[in-house]
Amino acid sequence: MAIKIIVAGPRGRMGKEAVHMIYDTADFELTACLDHKNDGKKLSDLEGFSGDFNAPIYTDIEKCFSEQQADVFVDLTIPEVGYKHTKAALNHGIRPVVGTTGYTNEQLEELKQLTKEKQTGCIIAPNFAIGAVLMMKFAKMAAAYFPDVEIIEKHHEQKLDAPSGTAKKTAELIQESRKSKKQGHADEEETIKGVRGGDFDGMRIHSMRLPGLVAHQEVVFGGAGQTLTIQHDSMNRASFMDGIKECVHQVMDLDELIYGLENIL
Repeated sequence: MAIKIIVAGPRGRMGKEAVHMIYDTADFELTACLDHKNDGKKLSDLEGFSGDFNAPIYTDIEKCFSEQQADVFVDLTIPEVGYKHTKAALNHGIRPVVGTTGYTNEQLEELKQLTKEKQTGCIIAPNFAIGAVLMMKFAKMAAAYFPDVEIIEKHHEQKLDAPSGTAKKTAELIQESRKSKKQGHADEEETIKGVRGGDFDGMRIHSMRLPGLVAHQEVVFGGAGQTLTIQHDSMNRASFMDGIKECVHQVMDLDELIYGLENIL
């Protein structure tokens, strides 16, 4: 039996890629799309879609979830909207798979409690690229031996949150293995404010935003006479589709919130 899916943000670069992935996956069925415009149209009416893309488009999330039977809701929008969408999906008994980053700890805790109350699974993944998840795992391992580390993340100029969810998640994982310390010279002074990047438990995170980039991250460790760099690059958004596909399958068997793709691989 096919897994019935609703996608939010079908016109975005990630959303468009996800729609095509769903149509190309034998046990997936796209039942509807959620958009902030184009209400009442079909997906095939939009530029970039044609032929069998007959899923209806809604602008009202409550109407969408009430009229369409779905198993999974895939959200690839922005944090403010994604948070509201995720709560609405859980309240309708639909399992969210969320690629939107930038949630606060308070929002994540509220969603965690809601999944328990509704006994409905939810996966929020800062990064769906399996290679990026491995990068984070390797960084956590390395941090036990190299406590001096900086993170450099690079994304396209349209990304709203900085640092990226992947960078924050990487820093949190490193924190689990690394003894807390303040890096750099004790008398270090920034002559240009912010030039040393953001401070997370003494380690520094740097964010770049440029046209031409997709999603890239380096985790650079320093030790006596050596450095270690762990790097991941997403060249296009197809790199995230295997992770989304895996999450859709896995969320069907969950009754709790899972934060991070590394926790289901």
